[in-house]
Amino acid sequence: MNSSASSSLNPVAPKKITGLQGPWRRVLFVGLYELIAIVCASGLFMLIGQQPGESGAMAVAASVIAMSWNVTFNHWFERWELRQTVKGRSLKRRIAHALGFEGGLGAILIPVMAWWFGISLWEATVMEAGMLAFFLVYTYGFNWAFDRIFGLPAAAQG
Repeated sequence: MNSSASSSLNPVAPKKITGLQGPWRRVLFVGLYELIAIVCASGLFMLIGQQPGESGAMAVAASVIAMSWNVTFNHWFERWELRQTVKGRSLKRRIAHALGFEGGLGAILIPVMAWWFGISLWEATVMEAGMLAFFLVYTYGFNWAFDRIFGLPAAAQG
């Protein structure tokens, strides 16, 4: 039986997955996201009065923490997403992703920033709130742009 005959017997062929997938997608995503984030966070820390050296070091430390959290969070988010009947990434799903990621990261970073900068937990919380406001917009925009350039992950394709 030739391939055209076998394909005509199965009119519902599986949809071809498009775009960058798998581990390389995650590596590129995290690398680009964090590179831009280090530059932005260093600038934001300096803008609020922290020393350049301390700001840069904290931005790199936050980046390492964020990369670990990013890989962990996105793994679980995509496992959840795979089980959803509605595919794609709607505005509601993108907002849930950004809030979940940034909320978890904030819970980790607040005590680290308080210790690193020698400030109270309250001051670190206020600092993180400012960072959160910036990074919520950045996270949403970065995810949207990344998906537009590299395609949706397989779990979100219908």
